[in-house]
Formats: sequence, C-alpha cells, structure tokens
Amino acid sequence: MPPSLFEKINTLINANLHAIVDRALETNSVQVMDEYIRQVERNLDALEDSAATVGGTVKTLKRKYEEFAGAAEKLDRDIDTLIVKGKDDLAAAAQAEYNTKQQLAQEYYQQWQDQENQYKKMLDMRLKLEGRLTSIKQQREQLRALIELAEAKKVTTKTIKSLDDLSSVGDSEINALTDQIRARLDREDARLDMAVGNLQEQVDEAVRGSEVDRQLEERRARLLGKQAGGESAGQ
Repeated sequence: MPPSLFEKINTLINANLHAIVDRALETNSVQVMDEYIRQVERNLDALEDSAATVGGTVKTLKRKYEEFAGAAEKLDRDIDTLIVKGKDDLAAAAQAEYNTKQQLAQEYYQQWQDQENQYKKMLDMRLKLEGRLTSIKQQREQLRALIELAEAKKVTTKTIKSLDDLSSVGDSEINALTDQIRARLDREDARLDMAVGNLQEQVDEAVRGSEVDRQLEERRARLLGKQAGGESAGQ
C-alpha cells in the first residue's frame, strides 16, 4: 500500500470525533461531518482496491514458494540417490540446481510473509475505518436532528419576543396564547437538552471504544512478546 494512503487512513482512524462534532456545532452545520464521511468513503475504496491487489500477490508468492520448495525437496532426494549410484557428475549438477531452487524458495517465502503481514494490516485498517464510518454517520443524524431543534427554538424565541409587549396589554386571549407559546418553547428546550445529552453519550462511547481497542492492542503485543521470548529461551 502506498505510504500516502497509509498515512491518510491512519489520520482518519485516529481523528478526534469530539473535535469534529464541536466544529459542526460551532458552525451549526453538518458539512464538516459530511467532508469527513466523504474522505473515509473515498479512502476506504482505495484501501479495498489495494488490499485486493496485495491479497492476489500473497497467493502468487505462496504458490511460487511451494513450487520451488517442492522442486528443491525432490532434488535433495535425487542427489542422495545419485551419490549412492556413484554418479558424482550428475550429483554435482543436481546439487547446483538444488542450491538455486532452495535460494529462490527462501526469497519467495520471505516475500510471501512480508506481503501476508501487509495484507493482514490492511484488513485490520479496513475494519477500523468501517467502524469509524458507521459511528460518524450515526452521530451525523443525531446532530442534524439537534440543529433542526435549535432552528425551531430560534423561531419560537423570536415569536416570544414579539409577544412580550402583547402580554402586557392584559387581554386574556393574548395572555393565553403567550403562555402556550412559552410552554412550547419549554418543550423545545427540553428536547434540545435531551438530544445534546444523547449525542454526547454517543461520542463518549465511540471515543471510549477506540481507547479500549488501543489498550487491547498494547496488551496483545506485550503478551505475544513474552510468548516469543519464552519460546526463544526454551530453544
């Protein structure tokens, strides 16, 4: 995978959801979230294309390794047979060919392992990026609803201000209408507070989930390191 794509995807995975939501709230628009979603979707497509290419390379390298390893193994047996039969010239030629195929098998094996590790890393990044995409889309819908509530509150607030003078007139019908509108404003305030609370909880949950994933990765790396150290000591 190209380094630039790797860096872009890491940046998207590690993006601060709190900051994105805060900017959206400051601008009273979901455009900043839409831009993040577009970037994630675009790079996710590129990642999937690269992963498919690397996955195909992994299969090719594995097949090449198995071919040369199998040929080297057969030559190894043939060399023993030729030596036993006293055909030293043929045995020497077979030994030279064995050395070449054994070397190629080792090179293909190393390339196969390198590409296999890269492929697994790309699949892991794809999984994380898809998770971020799902999370930000959910939060976008919550924020869009929140902005609509805020706009409704602004309209109601303007109406209340225009009725402040009317309420002092003393007409019972006007006073009743003013009370109704103020009650509706209170309900809008309550709904707005609930929406803000729900959105904050979702953001916190998403951030906590990312932190837990990071902690598990550190723990897994530490345990694998200890296991590898134990196996080396045992050998």
